Amino acid sequence: MSTPSPTHTPVTITRDEVVTEAIPFERATMDDPKTTRGETWVATPGVDGVRTMTYTVTLVDGIETGRALASDVVTTAPVTEVTAVGSYDAPVVQQQAQPASGGCDSNYADACVPISSDVDCAGGEGDGPEYLSGTARVVGTDTYRLDANHDGIACN
Repeated sequence: MSTPSPTHTPVTITRDEVVTEAIPFERATMDDPKTTRGETWVATPGVDGVRTMTYTVTLVDGIETGRALASDVVTTAPVTEVTAVGSYDAPVVQQQAQPASGGCDSNYADACVPISSDVDCAGGEGDGPEYLSGTARVVGTDTYRLDANHDGIACN
Protein backbone atom coordinates (compact mmCIF):
# COMPACT_ATOMS: atom_id res chain seq x y z
CA MET A 1 0.00 0.00 0.00
CA SER A 2 1.26 3.44 -0.82
CA THR A 3 1.55 6.37 1.51
CA PRO A 4 -0.74 9.19 0.57
CA SER A 5 1.05 12.42 -0.27
CA PRO A 6 0.17 15.34 1.93
CA THR A 7 -2.17 17.89 0.37
CA HIS A 8 -0.57 21.31 -0.12
CA THR A 9 -2.30 24.04 1.81
CA PRO A 10 -1.68 27.41 0.14
CA VAL A 11 -0.27 30.15 2.37
CA THR A 12 -2.11 33.44 1.90
CA ILE A 13 -0.81 36.68 3.38
CA THR A 14 -1.67 40.34 2.92
CA ARG A 15 0.57 43.33 3.34
CA ASP A 16 0.32 47.07 2.82
CA GLU A 17 2.45 48.73 0.16
CA VAL A 18 2.91 52.51 0.12
CA VAL A 19 3.63 54.28 -3.16
CA THR A 20 4.29 58.01 -3.55
CA GLU A 21 4.26 60.04 -6.73
CA ALA A 22 4.82 63.67 -7.60
CA ILE A 23 1.91 65.92 -8.49
CA PRO A 24 3.24 68.43 -11.05
CA PHE A 25 2.60 72.08 -10.22
CA GLU A 26 0.52 74.21 -12.56
CA ARG A 27 1.53 77.51 -14.11
CA ALA A 28 -0.41 80.76 -14.17
CA THR A 29 0.28 84.35 -15.18
CA MET A 30 -0.86 87.61 -13.65
CA ASP A 31 -0.82 91.17 -14.93
CA ASP A 32 1.71 93.44 -13.21
CA PRO A 33 1.02 97.11 -13.91
CA LYS A 34 4.24 98.14 -12.10
CA THR A 35 6.57 96.15 -14.39
CA THR A 36 7.45 97.41 -17.87
CA ARG A 37 5.45 95.80 -20.68
CA GLY A 38 7.22 92.73 -22.05
CA GLU A 39 9.20 91.98 -18.88
CA THR A 40 8.33 88.93 -16.79
CA TRP A 41 9.40 87.57 -13.41
CA VAL A 42 8.41 84.63 -11.23
CA ALA A 43 6.25 86.00 -8.41
CA THR A 44 5.61 82.58 -6.82
CA PRO A 45 7.91 79.63 -7.58
CA GLY A 46 6.09 76.40 -8.42
CA VAL A 47 6.53 73.38 -6.14
CA ASP A 48 5.47 69.82 -6.97
CA GLY A 49 3.07 68.17 -4.55
CA VAL A 50 3.14 64.58 -3.26
CA ARG A 51 0.41 61.94 -3.57
CA THR A 52 0.59 58.89 -1.25
CA MET A 53 -1.30 55.73 -2.18
CA THR A 54 -1.55 52.70 0.09
CA TYR A 55 -2.37 49.34 -1.51
CA THR A 56 -3.39 46.12 0.24
CA VAL A 57 -1.49 43.38 -1.60
CA THR A 58 -2.58 39.73 -1.39
CA LEU A 59 0.09 37.02 -1.89
CA VAL A 60 -0.57 33.31 -2.24
CA ASP A 61 2.55 31.23 -1.78
CA GLY A 62 4.61 34.38 -2.35
CA ILE A 63 2.93 35.27 -5.67
CA GLU A 64 0.84 38.44 -5.90
CA THR A 65 -2.76 37.54 -6.66
CA GLY A 66 -4.50 40.80 -5.85
CA ARG A 67 -3.96 44.48 -5.21
CA ALA A 68 -6.57 46.90 -3.87
CA LEU A 69 -6.22 50.63 -3.30
CA ALA A 70 -6.82 51.19 0.41
CA SER A 71 -6.16 54.95 0.51
CA ASP A 72 -5.18 57.76 -1.83
CA VAL A 73 -4.12 60.99 -0.09
CA VAL A 74 -2.54 64.23 -1.32
CA THR A 75 0.18 64.46 1.32
CA THR A 76 1.57 67.77 0.08
CA ALA A 77 -0.46 70.04 -2.19
CA PRO A 78 1.36 71.46 -5.22
CA VAL A 79 2.05 75.22 -5.32
CA THR A 80 1.09 76.95 -8.57
CA GLU A 81 3.94 78.86 -10.22
CA VAL A 82 2.81 82.44 -10.88
CA THR A 83 4.63 84.52 -13.48
CA ALA A 84 4.07 88.28 -13.44
CA VAL A 85 3.77 89.84 -16.89
CA GLY A 86 4.49 93.55 -17.12
CA SER A 87 1.84 95.86 -18.55
CA TYR A 88 3.26 99.27 -17.60
CA ASP A 89 3.75 101.71 -20.45
CA ALA A 90 5.90 104.71 -19.56
CA PRO A 91 4.27 108.01 -20.48
CA VAL A 92 5.34 109.43 -23.80
CA VAL A 93 7.30 112.61 -23.24
CA GLN A 94 6.92 115.06 -26.09
CA GLN A 95 9.73 117.41 -27.03
CA GLN A 96 8.70 121.02 -27.39
CA ALA A 97 10.46 123.89 -29.03
CA GLN A 98 11.92 126.57 -26.80
CA PRO A 99 9.77 129.66 -26.49
CA ALA A 100 11.05 132.75 -28.22
CA SER A 101 11.26 134.67 -24.95
CA GLY A 102 11.99 133.66 -21.38
CA GLY A 103 13.76 130.32 -22.02
CA CYS A 104 12.96 126.93 -20.44
CA ASP A 105 12.72 126.22 -16.72
CA SER A 106 15.59 123.89 -15.66
CA ASN A 107 13.37 122.17 -13.06
CA TYR A 108 11.74 120.23 -15.91
CA ALA A 109 13.26 117.94 -18.57
CA ASP A 110 12.23 116.32 -21.88
CA ALA A 111 10.06 119.32 -22.76
CA CYS A 112 10.34 123.07 -22.54
CA VAL A 113 8.38 124.52 -19.65
CA PRO A 114 8.51 128.28 -20.24
CA ILE A 115 9.83 130.58 -17.54
CA SER A 116 6.87 132.77 -16.66
CA SER A 117 4.87 134.18 -13.77
CA ASP A 118 2.59 131.11 -14.08
CA VAL A 119 2.48 128.02 -16.26
CA ASP A 120 -0.49 125.62 -16.40
CA CYS A 121 -1.17 122.36 -18.21
CA ALA A 122 -2.76 122.97 -21.60
CA GLY A 123 -6.38 121.83 -21.57
CA GLY A 124 -6.51 122.04 -17.78
CA GLU A 125 -8.29 124.46 -15.48
CA GLY A 126 -5.43 126.97 -15.15
CA ASP A 127 -5.50 130.50 -16.49
CA GLY A 128 -1.90 130.78 -17.74
CA PRO A 129 -0.50 133.08 -19.04
CA GLU A 130 1.77 130.24 -20.27
CA TYR A 131 0.83 126.59 -20.92
CA LEU A 132 2.66 123.28 -21.23
CA SER A 133 1.35 121.09 -24.05
CA GLY A 134 2.22 117.43 -23.46
CA THR A 135 4.28 116.24 -20.52
CA ALA A 136 7.66 116.96 -18.91
CA ARG A 137 9.75 115.16 -16.30
CA VAL A 138 10.14 117.01 -12.98
CA VAL A 139 13.88 117.03 -12.19
CA GLY A 140 13.98 119.77 -9.57
CA THR A 141 11.36 121.82 -7.75
CA ASP A 142 7.89 121.62 -9.28
CA THR A 143 7.78 125.42 -9.48
CA TYR A 144 4.39 125.63 -11.21
CA ARG A 145 2.78 122.62 -9.42
CA LEU A 146 2.30 120.78 -12.72
CA ASP A 147 2.81 117.31 -11.15
CA ALA A 148 -0.54 117.01 -9.35
CA ASN A 149 -0.27 113.25 -8.69
CA HIS A 150 3.41 113.43 -7.62
CA ASP A 151 4.59 110.72 -10.05
CA GLY A 152 7.46 112.83 -11.37
CA ILE A 153 5.70 113.70 -14.66
CA ALA A 154 4.17 117.13 -15.20
CA CYS A 155 0.78 117.42 -16.93
CA ASN A 156 -0.08 113.73 -17.25
